[in-house]
Amino acid sequence: MSTFLNKSTLAPAVATAGLIIVMVAAAMPLLHAAVSVSRIVYAVGAALVLVGKVFTPVPEGASLRLKRLYRLDVFCGLFFVAAAVFLFISGGSSTDWLAFTLAGGALQIYTSVMIPRMRSRESK
Repeated sequence: MSTFLNKSTLAPAVATAGLIIVMVAAAMPLLHAAVSVSRIVYAVGAALVLVGKVFTPVPEGASLRLKRLYRLDVFCGLFFVAAAVFLFISGGSSTDWLAFTLAGGALQIYTSVMIPRMRSRESK
């Protein structure tokens, strides 16, 4: 098999694809384009993010702080899934989904900065 199909590379790729799908689907209702389709697209992207984050392996010998950052990264996916639920419950009329999307995005930014920083510190 290809080296791309192992767990350490496939899970982050799935999460990245999910984040791109979430970003595109979040822009659709804000631009008033295909709002009914955007709910389904957003939900698929959120599910991909969650699956990718859950199955991303923590490096062996990682410090407690790095393990917590990986666990916090899973919460990014949970926030996106919660936003997808609010899209279906409220029918897209409220902005609760947007609040959860922004919270997930803020956590994603934090973890995407801190995880490489902590990994580089631990490799020294």
